[in-house]
Amino acid sequence: MNDNLIIMGVNAPRIHQAIIAKLIYGLTDLYLKAHTQLFPYPETMVDESQTSPAPDVLLVNTQTDLTRAIIEITHTQGVKKDAQKLQELMQVYDIPEGFVYDYKLGIWYKFNLSNGEQKENASWCDAAGVDLAKLLF
Repeated sequence: MNDNLIIMGVNAPRIHQAIIAKLIYGLTDLYLKAHTQLFPYPETMVDESQTSPAPDVLLVNTQTDLTRAIIEITHTQGVKKDAQKLQELMQVYDIPEGFVYDYKLGIWYKFNLSNGEQKENASWCDAAGVDLAKLLF
């Protein structure tokens, strides 16, 4: 039934939630000003038709209802595990872009569905046309 279930653990320290709030605030502002067609959803299931993982932030195209990017917020010890889960999620749900942010070191990791990890401009979200790092005021 749920053979391909990817488990996303609960990680809700205040700093973790504050970063999610800042991203949601900045991305919603861009959406409302028509700078992007992607609406940000916090901790929302990828597939609403069945129980599915809920990344920290989903960026969904409001016209097609397709998830275009996902973001996971973590600490240094969780980067490797979260990056693996994120890439698996991208494969299963055909999500073009994914990001992992290490809030302890302030480092962004960017993943592309077709090319794997992208080292340059790791906080730049092609789908939304924004540098995610700049939203963390």
